[in-house]
Amino acid sequence: MIVILQPSEFIKLSKQTKDPRKKVRMLALDHFFEGKSRYQIAEYLKVSRTSVNKWVKDHLDYGLKGLKELPRSGRPCKLDDSQLKQLKAYVLDSINRTEGGRLTLEDIQQYI
Repeated sequence: MIVILQPSEFIKLSKQTKDPRKKVRMLALDHFFEGKSRYQIAEYLKVSRTSVNKWVKDHLDYGLKGLKELPRSGRPCKLDDSQLKQLKAYVLDSINRTEGGRLTLEDIQQYI
């Protein structure tokens, strides 16, 4: 079942979501249903008109599910879950050290 929201609901939902990309999509749809052109929306939100077109089409075709973030392509992480946890602990420990100093990319690369 496709759920099409009323214009007033987009602002309320945008305030509830923590995903910044989804917030922008919700705001774009709010402006769209207020009667603003896609060009105006793109200019106001500092995004491409193509993105606004896609978001509106996805919402009209699929409802709220159309606004969901799709998985992004890219190289898979070379670290497994336990290695990522170790790295996170190292970074957090480095941040909390009293002697100061910065943690650089080279430091992280060397740790890995």
